[in-house]
Amino acid sequence: MSTILVREALARITSLLPSRSDLAEVRRDPRRDLLAGLTVAIVALPLALGFGVSSGLGAEAGLATAVVAGALAALFGGSNLQVSGPTGAMTVVLVPIVGQYGPGGVLTVGLMAGVMLVALAALRAGKYMQYVPAPVVEGFTLGIACVIGLQQVPNALGVPKPEGDRVVVVTWRAVEEFAKGPNWTAVGFAVAVAAVMLVGARWRPTVPFSIVAVIAATLVAQVAHLDAAKPIGDLPAGLPVPSLSFLDLGSLGTLLAPAVAVAALAALESLLSASVADGMTVGQKYDPDRELFGQGLANIAAPLFGGVPATGAIARTAVNVRTGANSRLAAFMHAAVLAVIVFAAAPLVAKIPLAALAGVLLATAIRMVEVGSLKAMTKATRSDALILVLTAAATLALDLVYAVIIGLVVAGALALRAVAREARFDQVPLDRGDHTAEEHALLAEHIVAYRIDGPLFFAAAHRFLLELTEVADVRVVILRMSRVSTMDATGALVLKDAVEKLKRRGILVLASGIRPGQRQVLDSVGALDLLRHEGREYATTPEAIRGARDHLGMAGVLPAIPAQKTSPKTTDAKEEPVR
Repeated sequence: MSTILVREALARITSLLPSRSDLAEVRRDPRRDLLAGLTVAIVALPLALGFGVSSGLGAEAGLATAVVAGALAALFGGSNLQVSGPTGAMTVVLVPIVGQYGPGGVLTVGLMAGVMLVALAALRAGKYMQYVPAPVVEGFTLGIACVIGLQQVPNALGVPKPEGDRVVVVTWRAVEEFAKGPNWTAVGFAVAVAAVMLVGARWRPTVPFSIVAVIAATLVAQVAHLDAAKPIGDLPAGLPVPSLSFLDLGSLGTLLAPAVAVAALAALESLLSASVADGMTVGQKYDPDRELFGQGLANIAAPLFGGVPATGAIARTAVNVRTGANSRLAAFMHAAVLAVIVFAAAPLVAKIPLAALAGVLLATAIRMVEVGSLKAMTKATRSDALILVLTAAATLALDLVYAVIIGLVVAGALALRAVAREARFDQVPLDRGDHTAEEHALLAEHIVAYRIDGPLFFAAAHRFLLELTEVADVRVVILRMSRVSTMDATGALVLKDAVEKLKRRGILVLASGIRPGQRQVLDSVGALDLLRHEGREYATTPEAIRGARDHLGMAGVLPAIPAQKTSPKTTDAKEEPVR
């Protein structure tokens, strides 16, 4: 048995590793992939620097993440087109962790999150991404865009970042500080860079205006000797030696919750980004479990080089697709180019004004908001609009993981309400069969049949109880249950309660068409015996009617009626076989 388990585990791990088909994809058009990778690297450089600064660990942490995580995720991930690195969404989560636990806490959290992602891949958890509703994703993206934009306000205004955990509070304090001593140079750089990016993207979408604007801002600051344009500062020439010195084993317990949050966000954003990449191309299909595995390895390795947790980056992935990438070689090339910059151009990168990077991220935040998608989502249904707004507000007021949880809970509750409303409890006409008009009048007066359509579960059960117990002026109630799509313990208990209440009023309750799955649930709560008459269970409605007539005849309510010939094809006017 143990040998079989080991073989299954090895087979599972092997299925997550790169295959020969990946190599074949790389060989298809390497020149095109190399060019796409170079373009993505130019776009990614200012973003990596900016997100590193925003996270609180510095620009060098952003570069290390883009190089190490970008390369490993490209090699081991499940998408041919995904580009990974530091992202705005992850930065939003990391800022409070830095404030509470310091840089070492962030690196430890990243390492723990990487292990969790590998475990999720081994458990085949990637497929569950499809259950995240679109309004949650749209609200999550809108909230992230707002948070990223607000995080850039201190650097865009040229003031030191105020203390605080809530981005709205920090932004307000930065504005107050700016009002005391305005730094219009910083504001000018941020606005100019953001404007160049936004206008340039509309004019020439394929041109990397972010790097053009950053280079121009750096040259202006150096030539004009603008002291108000504070630069990034010194950067190490190269990546640090891998080290586990940041680990504090005693704090692993307290860091578990932040690590779960980081792992959840990394999984969500990476799978979403890979899905977007597939949607932009023809013939590409990512493997969600392999993608989790690749992101896990990337997040295990990045902290060893001083990098922050990474995810798939939607913006950079989109650039990669639009510039013609065919394989994972393009994403690997992007990481290689950034590595060259780290080793060869660190002194030049260190002179980039922080306000210019703030402008890059402001423009990125604005471009993240897809107005058309938001309008479509809010016009779809009131429920979709509510989920979107709640998720976005929770992202801004709380944090991303809580926001996604709130969005999922609200979406689930609204979906259950919609399903519960589909459950119907309708009175149906009794079968006339061979009865005379007088006999049918007696049956109609003393016997009533109800058909239950749809699910009988906790969200719909109590409405059913209310309607059923209001039945009056009858002696027998027949429940036609062949159309009950699902039933849970709550539904069975409510049904049992209703039957007991009716029996206390002298009303016999019979059931027809009980399915095997329903029988098990009803029997587990003791409701099945209550629905049987003299130990009999009725398969069809005509049989239940005969049982009701026999009961009323024995009680003296109906005259004794001799057995009737019943057509085997007895049906309602609008249905097939009466059950």
